[in-house]
Amino acid sequence: MVHHIVMWKFKPEIEESQKPEIKEAMSKELKALVGRVPGLLTVEFVEEPIPSSTHEIALVTTLENAEDIAVYATHPEHVRVADTYIRPYVTERACLDY
Repeated sequence: MVHHIVMWKFKPEIEESQKPEIKEAMSKELKALVGRVPGLLTVEFVEEPIPSSTHEIALVTTLENAEDIAVYATHPEHVRVADTYIRPYVTERACLDY
């Protein structure tokens, strides 16, 4: 089993009042990928980090094996979610796989 963790900050132009709705859509769409993307076992979306955090939101996933990270990254459903619900709103992506 491997973990794939991705963290982001919101783009500066995203207003605080917009963030709850955007986070809700991100969480819903990312969690819906379980069972649709081969090898993806779990998805957790972190939307309320503690103040010492360097990023505003995070995705924590578990996959069956390291090879499944590439499958996940290129899967059409993941690409659709990323292009529609994530990339338009975020910057400063950081990733850790282990």
